[in-house]
Amino acid sequence: MTAIHQQSGSTMQAAPQNPALSRLKARRKRWLDVHLWLGLTLGFLLSIYGITGSFLVFYAEIDEWLHPDLLTVERPAEIEYRPLAEIFTAGKTVMPQNAKHVFSVYPRNGNAAFKLRYQFPTSDNETERWLVGVNPYTAQVTGKMLLTRSGDWLPATFIDCVFELHYALLIPSEDISAAIVGISAALLIISTLTGLIVWWPLTGHWRNALTFKAKAGKVRFNYDLHKVSGFYTLLVMLPVLFSGIYMVLPHNVVPVLELFSPVTYRYWFQSTPPHPWAPAIGMDQAVAIAFKQYPQGRPHWIYGAAEPTKTYTVCQDGVDAPGSILQRRCTVIDRYTGKILDRDDPSLPTATAGEIFTHWQWPLHSGQAFGMPGRILVFITGLACPVLFVTGFIRWRQKRQGREVRPARRGV
Repeated sequence: MTAIHQQSGSTMQAAPQNPALSRLKARRKRWLDVHLWLGLTLGFLLSIYGITGSFLVFYAEIDEWLHPDLLTVERPAEIEYRPLAEIFTAGKTVMPQNAKHVFSVYPRNGNAAFKLRYQFPTSDNETERWLVGVNPYTAQVTGKMLLTRSGDWLPATFIDCVFELHYALLIPSEDISAAIVGISAALLIISTLTGLIVWWPLTGHWRNALTFKAKAGKVRFNYDLHKVSGFYTLLVMLPVLFSGIYMVLPHNVVPVLELFSPVTYRYWFQSTPPHPWAPAIGMDQAVAIAFKQYPQGRPHWIYGAAEPTKTYTVCQDGVDAPGSILQRRCTVIDRYTGKILDRDDPSLPTATAGEIFTHWQWPLHSGQAFGMPGRILVFITGLACPVLFVTGFIRWRQKRQGREVRPARRGV
């Protein structure tokens, strides 16, 4: 009986492994090395992007909480907003004569103020950007605050610091910061996809791959936390990373997209003055022109034409079009003639697949494509980024220490 047992054991050891499974495991080992080194080298940046991105999902609410006197107002009963011209004029009264109105944010609800942004050169050849709050019901200024000064390394407000850290890593040069952020995001997409390859259960044990092991020790818990966090945030992580690349490197991404479908990028349009002394229409007139296209739309962002060749762009929410999930539309307007240069509208018959794809990028990046549930998903995914980095680093240290211990034991 002992002989039979020994023969059986010898037969089991000699049995060849499944060749296909062996090849898959060897291939996964190579992808694991790629995933490991991308995670170790870029995991800290991923953590920065994730944490700051989670803040920015709710940046308007956070900003109002930090500056309630400036950014919130009491909502009166049955009183409509004052005309836009009055609101913009009120903001101008507390700014220097050479200040340019570059951006406006429409109140997000009945208790929010108009946010008007201005920039102007100072006597020491620097540029300052200021935010002015205006009560939409009375056209009275609620206050103002400095946002950034070109000579300063850090912006003056918390939210602007978070924005600069998220989109530019606080790097002064726009070209360098855009290249670093864009390339690192592209490599993080590769890291995410290789993580999926490494996670994939080759033996079909899906339950183990999708859940935590019960009553596991610290080592196994850390491993499960890494794999589960990575898998359940994958579908949000990939579009958020790609849309981030699109927003910081549009001049590089759009030509690639145009290989598959024509793309119209609204920020590339310019205004052409009919003569050097041609007057520009007001920002309130630009909003009125946009309203004619989308009467039911609620203005959100209003881009001012700060330079002679710049255009007005009015972005509206709540535009309900048949067959269109997104309710956001942006209208690009010539600052001199009021002519509509472009409509970022995926429901138009002329909209190409490339234009529909680019239209989705900011709503996906911010989570606003799917309302509050979408914002919460992006918020959670952002918080998962430092978890992935820390658990991955711990896992690497554990395996490295294990390899160091085994040779020492054999030497004993």
